Amino acid sequence: MKYRKVVIEALGYELAPVVVTTAELEGRLEPLYRYLRIAPGQLQALTGIRERRWWEPGYPLSSGAIAAARKVLSATGISPAEIGALIYAGVCREQFEPATACRVASKLGIGGKTAVFDISNACLGVLNGILDVANRIELGQIKAGLVVSCESAREINEIMIAKMLEERTMQHFAASLATLTGGSGAVAILLTDGSFSGSTRRRLLGGITQAAPEHHRLCLWGITPDGKGGYDQSMSTDGVNVMNYGIELGRRTWDAFLPQVGWKTEDIDRVVCHQVGSAHQSAILKTLDIPPEKDFATYEYLGNMGTVSLPLTAAIADERDIIEAKDKVAFLGIGSGLNCLMLGMEW
Repeated sequence: MKYRKVVIEALGYELAPVVVTTAELEGRLEPLYRYLRIAPGQLQALTGIRERRWWEPGYPLSSGAIAAARKVLSATGISPAEIGALIYAGVCREQFEPATACRVASKLGIGGKTAVFDISNACLGVLNGILDVANRIELGQIKAGLVVSCESAREINEIMIAKMLEERTMQHFAASLATLTGGSGAVAILLTDGSFSGSTRRRLLGGITQAAPEHHRLCLWGITPDGKGGYDQSMSTDGVNVMNYGIELGRRTWDAFLPQVGWKTEDIDRVVCHQVGSAHQSAILKTLDIPPEKDFATYEYLGNMGTVSLPLTAAIADERDIIEAKDKVAFLGIGSGLNCLMLGMEW
């Protein structure tokens, strides 16, 4: 995939207000830790995550997406009537139907000929949404499009803490541990053909996708019948194999990505990775031969916010001038499935 007409006009985000430390979560698991003879501090030691954020109980996912979207529209002066596509790309959605994007669009005053729909692809949803909008812009179908997402970790964290305390086995603890790295937040990315501001900053050059769907059962989050007429929500992750197979898929994607955008590894000024944790960050940078100082990370204080993590981290880096004008920037995304997607931009 190569692009000549697409720019990222603006990035906006909304942080969830409730700060939850890893020590707090481990405190709630103290009976389990004592039963399994696990020393406190293991979660932070293994992941590098010391805190994450939660929304208040009952906070609508669409509200976070709407707040982030309003920020980018306000910052650019682009009106809702000029948005040709609105995509909601979160793992978390408000209901099976209609698309959560419909409520977001309604609150923003977007409608008419605008394409409004959800995309779901684990932690890659927002990057997939960016590609969808970019394709529409490149084909001349629209001039501007909006990709939004809001993720919430509170509910699944609460559920899995209760399950871990009930089951009390090392096997269940290991499969549930990754769930507790989750964080909450919202993001919005506004893409245009550059005609609104005349800016050529954050020009999308191209991208590549690779898939290893044979590993689709390594990370599972969903609902199953509970045998009593209701449903049971749960999440389980084979953390070791997700990292091992994910790193291999990342290497293969990287090898295809560089020639696609016409870069060599040493040409790249900054990378932003999906925010899984310290072990994954260290392994992927080492595998791709990227110096650690070229990466910018937020997982230590925001955790893994799913689809929101990578773009929100990029927005913070842009806000702090960590990513500068003309930098060659690579977004390195990976999601359960396994799928990998990398994008190249001239900032």
